[in-house]
Amino acid sequence: QVQLVESGGGSVQAGGSLRLSCAGPSYIISSYCMGWFRQAPGKEREGVASIDRDGTTTYPVTTQGRFTISRDSAKNTVYLHTNSLEPEDTAMYYCAVKGAGDCTLTSDYLWIYWGQGTRVTVSS
Repeated sequence: QVQLVESGGGSVQAGGSLRLSCAGPSYIISSYCMGWFRQAPGKEREGVASIDRDGTTTYPVTTQGRFTISRDSAKNTVYLHTNSLEPEDTAMYYCAVKGAGDCTLTSDYLWIYWGQGTRVTVSS
């Protein structure tokens, strides 16, 4: 079983920033497509960023330009830098590993390992 551990969530005011971290085994962090997802109460889970093995990143329109995903293989960690946060960004944030296919945020069944989540709360 692969263990992913998220951290860095918290409470901020609108316009603020947070850096979320996802630590995991080196062979996973360095060699697989990694993604960040979020789920707000009463809403469906949505992908917010992904990073492929070659460093290619993907964002939906809701986070493009505000969120940045990065990988530090030396620290076995994937980061999600969140800027210009809005109350609508309030959610539990999860990192995940994609087992196959391209590194887009689709195909839920291909995201095979998940962390326990870290909570982000943005107040207006």
